[in-house]
Amino acid sequence: MADQDTNHRETRQVVRELLGAMTEGREVRAWLKQFGRLERSRFAIIKIGGGTLRDELPTICSSLAFLQKLGLCPIVVHGGGPQIDEALARAGAETRRNNGLRVTDDRAMPIVSAALRACSLDFISALNAYGVRAGFCPAELVMAELVDEENLGRVGTPVQIDLESISKITKRGELPILSSIAIAEDGGEVNINADALVRQLAIGLRPQKIIFLTPAGAILDADQQRISVIHLTSEYNELMRQDWLQGGMKLKVQQISEMLGQLPLTASAAITRPDALIKELFTHSGSGTLIRKGEMIEVKRQKSELDGGKVCQLIEQAFGRRLAPEYWRDMELDFAVASDSNRAIALVTRQNGLLYLDKFAVLEEARGEGLGAAVWKELRAQSPNMFWRSRVGNPVNQFYFAEADGSARMGMWQVFWIGEVNWPGLANHVGYISGLPDAFVGEDRCEGKKS
Repeated sequence: MADQDTNHRETRQVVRELLGAMTEGREVRAWLKQFGRLERSRFAIIKIGGGTLRDELPTICSSLAFLQKLGLCPIVVHGGGPQIDEALARAGAETRRNNGLRVTDDRAMPIVSAALRACSLDFISALNAYGVRAGFCPAELVMAELVDEENLGRVGTPVQIDLESISKITKRGELPILSSIAIAEDGGEVNINADALVRQLAIGLRPQKIIFLTPAGAILDADQQRISVIHLTSEYNELMRQDWLQGGMKLKVQQISEMLGQLPLTASAAITRPDALIKELFTHSGSGTLIRKGEMIEVKRQKSELDGGKVCQLIEQAFGRRLAPEYWRDMELDFAVASDSNRAIALVTRQNGLLYLDKFAVLEEARGEGLGAAVWKELRAQSPNMFWRSRVGNPVNQFYFAEADGSARMGMWQVFWIGEVNWPGLANHVGYISGLPDAFVGEDRCEGKKS
């Protein structure tokens, strides 16, 4: 046992060093620290569709092996639609649907159950080959009630889960593997929706992350471009009105919204590809679509609408430096974009007659929640033309270069802009921006008060 513990610590250290060497090393370490504070059963739930499991099995096993070496034990829920269809076809049984839902009659139920059980055991066998310790969760751990026996047969919805048994598996350092089979009140097996099972697990365990692995790996907009972050509080109604959000993805967004509505603000759901699972878990930018309950993002037009002391405290904490005592007093605000919780803010002034992003401050935890992206999105909507600057070598410049329409280096500063610019006067304006005094000085602390 001692040797096993030593090997585990050594493996964890190697993986930590590997992650620390990544471009997003600071973010990775922050997420590792955050996950390390959680009970193992509250780390993450990962849902894998049957088709994705069939087509991406080696990639999935490799990613899960990586997580287990970190001491992380996600709960894995898998579907099995294609596997069930194949099993029914081999048995000469018809696949019937009612309003898009699979009809599971008494003849089909044993076939469905056997197909999903075989899918679980094959999955566990593949995981074992990658060195992953995984525990099979029998149908008896989930109780369900029949939805519409007359029209759908043995189709149910989960109502009670033996969370203690699942937690025991994670405490042993194993990955619990659940399929979409449960037990009804009559003692017989029922087919349940895997997403509904994820919802009930999430409500009971309150995990930090809920991940859906899909082939597309994201929600795509009308131009088939990835939507990186969705904040349900401010974007859900508009999103659901879009013609391009249809079918299963629209239903998934609805189900995720209902689920996150019953979870803490810190919980999030994400849709990503199997080969991007690690990046989704350990970086703020992720790789797919991050969905959060979110909070309201508001535009403030007057300094009196802001608490100067709290704003300065946020800026100092985000930048790790102290502001000049006169910073808040002397700043002439044009407008601000701020989150409800005062964990992310953008302060815009006018310099040389043009809009200037004076400060864009986001707490580390809020970056993980996508609040910075939400504030930036509203900032862009309010500022079609804007300049800002950042120190050369600042890690955030990678993001700024991607967002800006142009940039120029002047001494220690990289000056960025978006929108149309006055090209003949650009050099003078860039020089003016780079020459602005630094707001951060010494050890003096900002004494901002609510104006």
